[in-house]
Formats: sequence, C-alpha cells, structure tokens
Amino acid sequence: MKFSKDEVCILIPTLNEGPTIGSIVREFKALGYNNILVMDGKSTDSTVKNAREAGATVRTQSGTGKGNAIIEAFEHIEQPYILMLDGDGTYSAKDAEKMLTPLFLGFDQVIGDRLINAEAGSFSRINLFGNHMLNLLFKIAHSRDLHDILSGYRAFTRLAIQQMHLKEHGFEIETEISVEAVRNGQRIMVVPIKYLCRPGSGTKLSPFHDGVKIVSTIYRLARVNNPMFYFGMMGLLTSLLGMLVGVYVVLEWFRNIDHIPLTILTVLLIVVGIEIFMFGIISDMLLVFHREIVRELQLLQPPRSPK
Repeated sequence: MKFSKDEVCILIPTLNEGPTIGSIVREFKALGYNNILVMDGKSTDSTVKNAREAGATVRTQSGTGKGNAIIEAFEHIEQPYILMLDGDGTYSAKDAEKMLTPLFLGFDQVIGDRLINAEAGSFSRINLFGNHMLNLLFKIAHSRDLHDILSGYRAFTRLAIQQMHLKEHGFEIETEISVEAVRNGQRIMVVPIKYLCRPGSGTKLSPFHDGVKIVSTIYRLARVNNPMFYFGMMGLLTSLLGMLVGVYVVLEWFRNIDHIPLTILTVLLIVVGIEIFMFGIISDMLLVFHREIVRELQLLQPPRSPK
C-alpha cells in the first residue's frame, strides 16, 4: 500500500552525531521525506550545523537525556505518522518504507528488530547477550514478546503517541515506550531491519549502568501493566528470605539454643511474603477488570467517519 511521505515526520534525537547526521538527513531527503526533525541534546560538535545544511529542522531540547529529547519532540510533531531513529548511522533509510507501511495498514506501532540482520561487529558479545536477556525479562514481566525492546528504529501513529504517558529521561525511554504500547493494547508489528556498525562516535550507552536501569524500569513499570509479576516477585523474595532464616532457626533449635526473636522474624517474613503475593493477585484481577471496562467503553463509541 502506497502512502504519502508528506504525512511522515522523520524524528532523529541527537547528541554529538556530527560525523553521521548530515548523510542520514540527505538519505531521507533523497527518498522523498521532507519533514525531518532533529531534536538535539546540546551537542558540542558540528551536529546542528550539519543537520541544518542537509535540510533538517533542528530544535534544541530544554532538558537532558534521550528520553527528554523524544518526549519534547513528540509535542512539536503535527504529522499523523512518525518514524524515529538514532542519528549515529546504525540504521538505514532504506528500511523506512517497510517500517512505515504497517501503519497505513492499521498498526499503531512498528519496531525494527536489529537482532536478526545485525551487521558483523555491530554488537559486542556482551551487548548481544544483554539484549536477549532484557527481551526475555520483558516477555516474562509484560506477557508480550516484542523481540527487540531497545530498538531505536520505530514508527508510530500520532494517536499511538498521544495514548502514551512517557516520563523516562534517559536510555530507558525505548523500554517505557514498549511498556506503554502493551499497556494500551496497541497493535504492534515487528519487522527485521539492517543494523550497521557504528561509523561515528562510540556508543553512549554503558552496558552495566544503563542495563541495570533498564532492568529496573522493566520491573518497576510492571506494577501497572502486570501487577501479578511485580508483587509476586516481591512476595516470593520476601518469603524465600523468611524460609532461609527459618532454616537457620531450625538448625540452631536442634542445638538447644533459644532463638525466639528469629522464629518470630521467620514467621513474619513468610506471612508478609504471602500477603504481598496475594496483593499481586488482587491487583491483577483489578487490572483485568479495568481493561474490560475500557474495552466496553471503546465499543460504545460511535465509529469515526472517514475523512
């Protein structure tokens, strides 16, 4: 299905991407995409100059961090379709059409899967392993397999963006976008894309530091999207801690040493863990009920007349 490229905004968040941003903008221009927005994070190199010379509209974000850049950019975009990618040259403009076409077929969001056709050397072993582990954790925590939740190549409808309540300021923004898409029941398609070796500056993402933050985000956001997992894990860990203390108490008990306080602590930890787990079950039931109410309200809305 053919689509109008004038209805698409190409969004590129940048920070010191001077060596690559110009060629990226020119590639999209050559393919007929004229609405190109570069949201810059106060770059200290030639990023802004090169982007403007190539024909992009450049805005400087007021805050810091990739998440802030994307959130601020969404507020300025008026086109009904958005294609977002990083400005480091790892994504190809040639994949733009396969990313956008599903939106015109009724999908709300498209995620470019980097992990299938990654160029040799584009991922280190630890980064590739970390990506697979984070995707597995997301699948368990949010009951949806999106293949590549950290992909920076995504396409959205403007309505899908308006449904999201985004707050993350840093590299956790892709994770939050994935969670919000699942939470809102959006129709998501995953398409394989080419992921290239980074031709410009080195990666700004710290595998350990940012990895921990992403894991924390996946777990924290499960509180509203999958409370059974959120409270279940908390209750399970608390109960296990109680059982470990209980094993110690039992062993010491057989040695005729009185450990009444530890016995009380053991019981308390196990009871609290079970209560937290039960709270997760109740929260999950409430979430299901809430989703059913929202679905019923959507069915009661009159269909929109075609423009």
